[in-house]
Amino acid sequence: MPPLAIYIHIPFCQRKCPYCDFNTYAGREGQYDAFVQALVEDIWRTGDALGNPAVRTIFLGGGTPTVLEPGHLHMIFEALHGGFDVLPEAEITSEANPGAVDASRFETLRMLGVNRLSMGVQSFDDEELRFLGRIHTADEARAAFALARRVGFENINLDFMFGLPEQSPDVWRKTLQTAIELNTEHLSLYSLTVEPDTALAAWVARGQVSAPDPDLAADLYEAAQELLGRAGFHQYEISNWARGPLGDDLLPRFASRHNVVYWRNEPYLGFGPGAHGWFGGVRRAVVRDVGAYIRCVEAGEPYWSMEEPISRNLEMGETMMLGLRLTSVGVERAVFRRRFGADVADVYPHQLSSLLAAELIEMTPERVRLTPRALLIGNEVFAAFLPEA
Repeated sequence: MPPLAIYIHIPFCQRKCPYCDFNTYAGREGQYDAFVQALVEDIWRTGDALGNPAVRTIFLGGGTPTVLEPGHLHMIFEALHGGFDVLPEAEITSEANPGAVDASRFETLRMLGVNRLSMGVQSFDDEELRFLGRIHTADEARAAFALARRVGFENINLDFMFGLPEQSPDVWRKTLQTAIELNTEHLSLYSLTVEPDTALAAWVARGQVSAPDPDLAADLYEAAQELLGRAGFHQYEISNWARGPLGDDLLPRFASRHNVVYWRNEPYLGFGPGAHGWFGGVRRAVVRDVGAYIRCVEAGEPYWSMEEPISRNLEMGETMMLGLRLTSVGVERAVFRRRFGADVADVYPHQLSSLLAAELIEMTPERVRLTPRALLIGNEVFAAFLPEA
């Protein structure tokens, strides 16, 4: 079995952001102990059942992993190393909210082997942060970054959101310039979307705020491409930029190795309420309710809310859709042939011909990848590879 990736979902936050539709809950401190006990049992049990396989990346997401106590984090990592063979060179990432960290938590993460931090800053403008419901200020975000550096983190990602209603291009550029001046290794930029059943959706429906403007979002995205390119960042994925020289795999040194597993459609395990996994030809989702997850683990019962066998045709289509998100690498034809026993040109002759004619992709003997003009309309390209129902 090749080394796996592991995603762990911590479903707790100090406060739910108005735009967020992730499986997260605020005010559930009373569940922390029971949740961590169940998670630990789940990790041990799964690792033993699989023969304690090797792991090359681990990602703690959420939610906010840093709301847990240091003792909880110790228990989780003890289970990871007990149930799995975590490789010495493994990339281990934890998300962190700048408003929910302190030196003890950062020091605990470093001691436990976390070597990459992903901080949900979202903006360096206090007015935008208030609109987004964040619990930190711009100054607190800068202070959290400085603290992470002092503790020893040498690989830090910062998340930002753009396309807020009537967002000022100047404010957006100032946010990016601040991130550049901090000399962070990685940036993830996401366009604000109105998800159903969120507070933001209710605000828009009532006319309290304007709906995000896709034309403005496109302008801000292109401004980010220009600014970050000049600052030496490589845009290696539609929403992600990283510093560092390009390796033989055309990825910059500080690219997120865990997320590259997703974009290459490679196997990974998901633990925790609402987590997804793709392993052994089956995609699975864990039940979202925290209490139900705890009860199922304690009883030794299955906890899947969804199990979907993935056909060869669907796996090929998803490999194309996800791989094309990697802007420089794209879908490597030799890798595709080894995996599926056929070349992309033979599997998708009509789709590729049409997309080439529209100048939305480029093909070489080595790879298929998006053209620069296709980055803003990637979903139209990806849809071409969905198997017909």
